[in-house]
Amino acid sequence: MATLLRGEVRAILQPAGLAQYQDAYCPPGVPFAEVRRGPFDGKADIAVRPDADGELPKVMTFGGGRVAYEYDGRDGQGRAVYRYAPRLSPSHRDVMNGVAEVYAEHALNKAKGGQ
Repeated sequence: MATLLRGEVRAILQPAGLAQYQDAYCPPGVPFAEVRRGPFDGKADIAVRPDADGELPKVMTFGGGRVAYEYDGRDGQGRAVYRYAPRLSPSHRDVMNGVAEVYAEHALNKAKGGQ
């Protein structure tokens, strides 16, 4: 668990909610539920520092700015909740194309009688 400095707030990263994934890219053959998944979902050892006005950052990025999570309020434990934001994540299209390849390979194996 992250040690908090004065003024910092614990945060947790969660899958995208409707506001974040609506109209996000989803290739054919991939269930739309896959769009919700972010690479850092569940990470809870994060601390966020409010700005001078006391507001938390609206967006946090990871992976050199390639993955974005959007602020979505507080949970019951008082942690700041950040949800995966596929529309704001530059890597989202590439990741989803990779997911589509896995789904296509699985379908092909299943059609051939494999697993």
